Amino acid sequence: MGQVLYKLVLQKLGVFLASVILLSACSPKLDWRIVQAPQEGYSALFPGKPEKMERRLPYQNQEIAQTLEAVKIENDIYSVSTIHLSGDQALLAPNLLEQLQSNLLNRANVNLDSAVSVNALYQVANKQRLATKDYFLEFKSTGTVEQLMRVRWITRIRPDNGVWIYQISVLHTAPARVDAIKFFSEEAYSNFFDEFHPN
Repeated sequence: MGQVLYKLVLQKLGVFLASVILLSACSPKLDWRIVQAPQEGYSALFPGKPEKMERRLPYQNQEIAQTLEAVKIENDIYSVSTIHLSGDQALLAPNLLEQLQSNLLNRANVNLDSAVSVNALYQVANKQRLATKDYFLEFKSTGTVEQLMRVRWITRIRPDNGVWIYQISVLHTAPARVDAIKFFSEEAYSNFFDEFHPN
């Protein structure tokens, strides 16, 4: 039963992301702007005006709130996904995070230990810097396009003792494969990660 619900959640997430891509089909060049998201507990620097979508996911006979802010700029999709867990749902956080990570990593035929990663820092609202990891994923080629992703997961406690789970990512689609770490270290991408600040 749990696997069926999990697959349903993943299918809905795919539809959710596809909707954002379609909504953002015509995007300008980089036009950096700070986006304040007080309900989601963060501020972020996006390279254009993001589209915001909210929905509720079924998970273990409960509904989980999720918000996605994303913008498509040429071959790149910049996105911040936030899952909101209430205080009563906080115990679900470790398993839910593990499933989110596994789903994405499995698409790249890696796991948390074998994926290419680098240690990183993020800054919270009070200027404290905390450790995290960025993962660099190469998805299976379709023969005509290559997809690379830089992704970071952050978990934070909410004021109501609930939990926020953040997935910050940039998905790059292009006809040729490039070195993911070098490519995503360019300012156009590093700014997005460096300027994501949860509360």
